Amino acid sequence: MNKKLSTKTMVILAMLTAAEIVLNRFLSINTWNMKIGFSFVPVVIAAILMGPVYAAIVGALGDFIGAMLFPIGQYFPGFTLTAALMGLVWGFFLREKQTISRIVLATVINQFILGLIVNSYWISMLYGTPYVALLGTRVIQSAVLTVVQVVVIQILVKVLPRISKEIEQ
Repeated sequence: MNKKLSTKTMVILAMLTAAEIVLNRFLSINTWNMKIGFSFVPVVIAAILMGPVYAAIVGALGDFIGAMLFPIGQYFPGFTLTAALMGLVWGFFLREKQTISRIVLATVINQFILGLIVNSYWISMLYGTPYVALLGTRVIQSAVLTVVQVVVIQILVKVLPRISKEIEQ
């Protein structure tokens, strides 16, 4: 991250951020307390190809720009912080090795600690919903998304080397 950003890196980050916004704002199922979709995919790609800092940037910028351009509810910086932290987790666990245990651990941390516990707290603050009741409604979402994310990331790990070779050329 200390190096000057190349044009190629900035373009890749911009494309992944744009993909995150589209997947999050237009191709996800959103309700006031739940979100189901594939907006994690561009963040995971950034994590694997470029590391935790870049994945955090894609996650945070995708959340912030998406909220500014296509608001679903009121903007709250806590969700942007959580999106950045999720990118960091993906990057720390998936940058060097993408074993099944690292994929599962990163997914569980993101879904149950950051997604369920932290984001539920943000939702509780914003809407005045009792926190414990909110956890009960969101735990099924976290369990389902954990399985979906592990499967999708395993597929990504298999196809990314081919895509990466194309980008290199």
